[in-house]
Amino acid sequence: MKVLVAAKRVVDPNVKVRVKSDGLGVELANVKMAMNPFDEIAVEEAIRLKEVGKADEIVVVSIGPAQAQETLRTALAMGADRAILVKVDDQVEPLGVAKVLKGVVEAEKPGLVILGKQATDDDSNQTGQMLAALLGWSQGTFASKVVLEGNIAKVTREVDGGLQTVELKLPAIVTTDLRLNQPRYASLPNIMKAKKKPLDEKSPADFGADVTRRLKVLKTEEPGGRKAGVKVKTVAELVDKLKNEAVL
Repeated sequence: MKVLVAAKRVVDPNVKVRVKSDGLGVELANVKMAMNPFDEIAVEEAIRLKEVGKADEIVVVSIGPAQAQETLRTALAMGADRAILVKVDDQVEPLGVAKVLKGVVEAEKPGLVILGKQATDDDSNQTGQMLAALLGWSQGTFASKVVLEGNIAKVTREVDGGLQTVELKLPAIVTTDLRLNQPRYASLPNIMKAKKKPLDEKSPADFGADVTRRLKVLKTEEPGGRKAGVKVKTVAELVDKLKNEAVL
């Protein structure tokens, strides 16, 4: 079975994000970038499925600028077999990403598609669900455990108040949560090998996808500073203060 994994290039989670001077987005120039952490988990899960004999090939795809090749090389160094870069210089909204991925899926015909549940830059949590709707495939979101049995995928997902296990008929879409696994570090030999693995460059037009933006950013602001805490001498004084505030 072929597994397709989507990986997005985002600002490194350890970098403090700064708002542009014009207030129309965040500063990306000269900022360290990395693979979206949830997508790292998706790549790791695909590799584990291959290691236990449930997958034959792992194809990783990224939609973004030419620099996204670095993200794809990271996935190849982790253990993916080949990569596809759908080159787009402008930002692509979740619906546009889902349309491109639909075209990739129809061309590659994977048995399973794994995505991170959301990207840390926009936190949309939409692409996986939109892709499942466009393809008419079953989906298991927020996966904390994935078990493949024949043409069935059993996905344990995190819901309010506990865990839910759903049974999906393959092909299917799975989006990963943090507790699914711990991504591996790419070794130096694998990083060198990744440079020789195939990486194809495509465009949205190759898949008949319209990635025209439908949303306009009006303003971006830094979050407000934290207010000073309440100073009290005793627990009783704190209780009285909270009671008074509740009355007010």
